[in-house]
Amino acid sequence: MKLSCRASLIKPSATLAITAKAKKLKSEGKNVVSFGAGEPDFDTPDYIKNAVKDALDKGQTKYTPVSGIDELKTAIAEKFSADYGVKYENSEIIVSCGGKHSLYNLFSAMLNDGDEIIVPSPYWVSYTEIIKLSGGVPVTADTSKNNFKFNLKLLEKNLTGKTRGVIINSPSNPTGVLMDEKDIIEIANFAKKRRLYIITDDIYEKIIFDGKKFFNALMADKSMKEYTIAVNAVSKTYSMTGFRIGYTAGPGDLIAAMNNIQSQSTSNPATFAQYGALAALKGGYEFSNMMRDEFQKRRDYMLDFFDKNIKSMVPVKPDGAFYLFVDISKVFGKLKNSNGDIINSSAEFCGYLLDKYLVAAVPGVEFGNDNFIRLSFATGLDVIKEGLNRIKESVDLL
Repeated sequence: MKLSCRASLIKPSATLAITAKAKKLKSEGKNVVSFGAGEPDFDTPDYIKNAVKDALDKGQTKYTPVSGIDELKTAIAEKFSADYGVKYENSEIIVSCGGKHSLYNLFSAMLNDGDEIIVPSPYWVSYTEIIKLSGGVPVTADTSKNNFKFNLKLLEKNLTGKTRGVIINSPSNPTGVLMDEKDIIEIANFAKKRRLYIITDDIYEKIIFDGKKFFNALMADKSMKEYTIAVNAVSKTYSMTGFRIGYTAGPGDLIAAMNNIQSQSTSNPATFAQYGALAALKGGYEFSNMMRDEFQKRRDYMLDFFDKNIKSMVPVKPDGAFYLFVDISKVFGKLKNSNGDIINSSAEFCGYLLDKYLVAAVPGVEFGNDNFIRLSFATGLDVIKEGLNRIKESVDLL
């Protein structure tokens, strides 16, 4: 069958592909250690699960308004007011089927063919693909020479007459790096003058280490509400990835357009899942703070292990999220895979790790930097220790 041009442009998610291959090997009885997962390994809190059960028992199984139940949108508005000091009406908020769906609706609503969105690189694998699927053009801005921090200089360097906006993901996937507050303020001021949109993806806002603070464009200047589109979800903060509840807050006309698109694609997100999200948002951050502390312990262990035991691989120190982005360029040209071929790319190295050492990692090329791999520490410390020992063995002869 002849496929559409847009469908032909899109690559499958590398993270999901790695996770699927690792699961297949496990099903065959192989002792695979997976660093691929992009979701917390903690169970969803009982108070959230009980809220879903209660909703089901009360018959909350029918359609809701396309953009979500009013109670949930009100809770989201209260979250924005409490956390950022910005007030939203329910008409400026839409609830969608996860963060990816939120972004797809957003770019479908705002982009015409050829419009450009600046994407700091390394980037989450789905940004570029969703932009392309929406007819837009992702323009990647390399941050590797600036300690993986995006700034106004990089924005200006990649700006064209077709630029509609810029994505800010801080702390980011895959590096975990937190942007400097002054850089976000400078970008916000510039965006307001140029009438550019800032798409702030705040999915990891509650997983930040070392006492550092989250900051976004809405906090830089309250008038930035007009030029900021905030995308978030309950997925990471409350370990609710399978619930598929994301949300977007932005200018009313844009949200209305997203609502129209959603009405003709998915309609409302799962009704009972919305009640789970409502309970999550009303339940505070005790659970997410517990996860953050555990993630920091794992991060610290991994950083110390690499520093003491694997000199040929150098991780970026993450300020948040639950990933270690590791420079593997020193191993290129020095290892051979099972076919006897020299390893010279992140994909080849990840294949080598999985085939020979049963360790699943995600190649950095999928995030825009082929010199790196991504290791998720959203898994138990015992698993992390075993996996790191295998990685050490894989490069011990160098």
